[in-house]
Amino acid sequence: MNNIEDLNITVVGLGLIGGSIAKAIRKNLKVRNLWAVDLDINALSESKKSGIIDNCYVDPKYPLQNSEIVIMCTYPDTTLDFIKNNMIHFKQNALITDTSGIKGKIVTEVKKVMRDDLEFIGGHPMSGKETFGYQFSDDAIFLGANYILTPDESNTEDSVSFLKEILLKIGFKKIVETTPQMHDEIIAYTSQLPHVIASLLMTNSKFEKSIDCIGGSFKDITRVADINCDLWCQLLYENKKNILSELSVLINDINNICDIINNDDLHSLESIFKKSSILRKEINYEKA
Repeated sequence: MNNIEDLNITVVGLGLIGGSIAKAIRKNLKVRNLWAVDLDINALSESKKSGIIDNCYVDPKYPLQNSEIVIMCTYPDTTLDFIKNNMIHFKQNALITDTSGIKGKIVTEVKKVMRDDLEFIGGHPMSGKETFGYQFSDDAIFLGANYILTPDESNTEDSVSFLKEILLKIGFKKIVETTPQMHDEIIAYTSQLPHVIASLLMTNSKFEKSIDCIGGSFKDITRVADINCDLWCQLLYENKKNILSELSVLINDINNICDIINNDDLHSLESIFKKSSILRKEINYEKA
């Protein structure tokens, strides 16, 4: 892989994540060209006007033919369709990566069509906002966050190391390597389950009657309920087996605490609360 300063990088999809990645690259790296591909003319225009993107394209042919790195920042199905439909356009020896919240299907399907001279490394930034769209993009959302990569035997050590170098330089604190399957299992619990819980709390029949009595705790736990519906429906659908498994565990946990409360078992209730408090403090410590 070339030196970073010699690279042409193309970001496909200038939404929240794609726009934030483009801004992080512009702020922290010196590259030859930073290009963007999107169908949203307003996002393209704004990104170029503000100096984030050197040039913008609706037709991806030229930037793909001339980019050493292509970062896919679109919905899972869109990512797959784009890569399949543009396979002939990617520059020889290019590195392609994505930012999708599922990895099993993405990696499996991409590998079926990937040219021998190209490399694909699945990726997922563990950061974001409850809003979406280029207008909300911000390079600061990556500062101190982790990034998951799912390389396999088809990837060279040089390509994986180079991608890690770029991710660390644009603000990520730690790069975690795992398999696509393990990624999807973990994300069902750490990302998808919280979104489901937040949405259920907001759609509970008690909400309208209780709106004047809402405090910080309710706002904190439901923050991610302001959701990108199309994206999250697709993510849950594609990770159906894992999210159903996590929901089953949650149901068992809820039934257990119901029994504890019903039986006036204050000792067990206190143990659960103490354990959760200790574990939550560890997250704060790790973030610091």
